[in-house]
Amino acid sequence: MPSPRPAEPALASVDDVVSLLDRHDYVADRQLATSVFLSLRMSRPLFLEGEAGVGKTELAKVLAASLGARLIRLQCYEGLDVNAAVYEWNYPRQMLEIRLLEARGEASGANAHDIFGPEFLIRRPLLQALEGDDSGVPPVLLIDEIDRADEEFEAYLLEILSDFQVSVPEIGTIRAERPPRVILTSNRTREVHDALKRRCLYHWIDYPSAQKEFEIVAARVPDAPERLAREVVGFVHRLREADLTKVPGIAETLDWAAALLSLGARELAPELVDETLGVVLKYEEDIRRIRGETARRYLTEAGASA
Repeated sequence: MPSPRPAEPALASVDDVVSLLDRHDYVADRQLATSVFLSLRMSRPLFLEGEAGVGKTELAKVLAASLGARLIRLQCYEGLDVNAAVYEWNYPRQMLEIRLLEARGEASGANAHDIFGPEFLIRRPLLQALEGDDSGVPPVLLIDEIDRADEEFEAYLLEILSDFQVSVPEIGTIRAERPPRVILTSNRTREVHDALKRRCLYHWIDYPSAQKEFEIVAARVPDAPERLAREVVGFVHRLREADLTKVPGIAETLDWAAALLSLGARELAPELVDETLGVVLKYEEDIRRIRGETARRYLTEAGASA
């Protein structure tokens, strides 16, 4: 017999949210924690915008883990439609059911309900989130990078985010008994329509301060020496001021600190920076621009600020 799922933690204040996220190594400022608290308390979707790599998706993952909830992720892309996001019919199973009815001589009396019932639905992420599971804990629904989806799909989301329900013509309206916790993310590659934003609480996640990012590295890469962690953070902050095709996010800072630790580094050195720039920068032209003399200058500045 499976063991019962732990009780959902009580979150009576913003401080409780800060502590909860901190226990799962997510360092959040009070403004973000307040947005999370209000989203949970008011049962409103939380819309997170910010540059790639600042921790928007990670927040949803950590929130699900800390609440003991299932994380259901819908990764958005151009051309995303109802069949991929909500449901589609299991046509092979429907055809098999028709063949079985024919074999039993019942096909002539069959109607649509015989092959368009809930048992023939293939449930995609949005429908899974509305139906939930047997745990009694509402899932966390992550609608990731909504700015990559088409405006038509945005419009379809309005019913779901307003009433937490979806209409299936052959069955009727399916409503959530316990609405999921919803987090939407956007890298702002295009503007999301106001009608969608109005249904959500909003928070912009910016790059953290150097001290805050150091705390994140200390939490996520705890074996990294303090000097190495501070130099990595200082160097990355200097990179974010440069004219690069793509500046590094927090994820790259963590990857770089972990990679340097794997190489046995205790501090940054010019040769080590040149050899590992591909961990923190993702475009060849950016690596060529930084490698060498520029990296040495940035390293000197990072060491001075560490």
